[in-house]
Amino acid sequence: MTKAELIDAIAEKTGLTKRDVGEVVETLFETVKSELARGEKVQLIPFGSFEVRERQSREGRNPKTGERLTIPARRVPAFHAGKDLRDAVDRAKKR
Repeated sequence: MTKAELIDAIAEKTGLTKRDVGEVVETLFETVKSELARGEKVQLIPFGSFEVRERQSREGRNPKTGERLTIPARRVPAFHAGKDLRDAVDRAKKR
């Protein structure tokens, strides 16, 4: 599902305009992004949680040349699905 399809589905279910839903979705994404950039965790119970994880620097290889290189440490976003989301996905698989 694309962002446009998500907006269409929400607009259809709620009766709101696509423009209004689009603004809400954009605001949600921007808020999650800014909170993660500040190092904060975003919990959307029972859907799941977004957090920032630290990755250590590590050795890697250039796939083209085979040359060794150091991949620097960095902060990356991570998502942990909540119980309701995990259960919904599991139930859909069993059908």
